[in-house]
Amino acid sequence: MSAVKELIRTEENGTISFGDYELAEKAKLSDYMFRGDAYKVKTFKEITKLERNGLFVYESVPGTAVLNLLQDNESMCFEVEGRDGAQITVELEAETEYEVEINEESLGNMTTNLGGKLSFSVEFGDSEKVMVKIRKC
Repeated sequence: MSAVKELIRTEENGTISFGDYELAEKAKLSDYMFRGDAYKVKTFKEITKLERNGLFVYESVPGTAVLNLLQDNESMCFEVEGRDGAQITVELEAETEYEVEINEESLGNMTTNLGGKLSFSVEFGDSEKVMVKIRKC
């Protein structure tokens, strides 16, 4: 397993990775600068949460490690790993329809709520990492 031991880091490909689901106690890191934005991560075995400029971006229950997160106005993609499975919530544009793909299998279209939150579950099973792609319809 490759939990992010630094809690959050910038990857060579211009993405960020964060989260350590192997931690028994809560750990957090604030004011991590990436592309002009300040990120804050809180993580441990029970939850992983990411904020950008004080606003919600990602949360998983239980905790996960997120690798190569890339987000723009039209999409969000990342790899996620953890134990067994996780409930993931991301914030996107409010009341907007998105197609969600897990390991290249479509979950169909989902619409964000008034706050822009979109929730889905992932199962890790035999695979170490799960690829998530979310695209605006």
